[in-house]
Amino acid sequence: MISSIVLSAGMSTRMGEPKALLDWGGEPLLSYQIKQLKEAGVDEVIVVLGHVADDIHRKIGKLPCRVMLNPRFQMGRAGSLRIGAKAVNRDAEAIVIISVDQPRPASFIGELLRAHTSMSAATRPSHGGHTGHPVVVAGRLREEMMNATDETDGLKGVLRAHQAELAEMETDDLCHLDVNTPEEFAAAKARFGLAR
Repeated sequence: MISSIVLSAGMSTRMGEPKALLDWGGEPLLSYQIKQLKEAGVDEVIVVLGHVADDIHRKIGKLPCRVMLNPRFQMGRAGSLRIGAKAVNRDAEAIVIISVDQPRPASFIGELLRAHTSMSAATRPSHGGHTGHPVVVAGRLREEMMNATDETDGLKGVLRAHQAELAEMETDDLCHLDVNTPEEFAAAKARFGLAR
């Protein structure tokens, strides 16, 4: 059982509009993310919403995912991680953790999943000596993620506690792609060959 958590509760202040609903080749960016995860072999997609949750939920209602609500999304990302981890199937062997603003094709996610082994606490893509996203976390860390706080540095804190068991997969710089501003969004669409 492979699960995934898509973190999509933030306010998208730098973008100026909800990132989950950005037009990504004729569909909302969040829809693209869900479809790519499923295509990569993920069995279960948990989406954590917060800001304008109703609007986003309406747009993805027919997609194969479970939507969880973080009513305290302004309090930091760790709350969304806790809610997502709690919703994950207890039998999950691996959990892909990705933010809505990190578009990745199924081929990239699938390669990362294949690189992850039960020996590792987590597997991260890296390029140029810096790790990126998404992160594949071993299912055995689910409870630790359910207890993560912003004070303990959320997911980073969980991974830090297992430093000796972390694996990396060398990739290209796609692992560093984030879409936080309109300029970054335009660059990301150009990289994926999507017309404006």
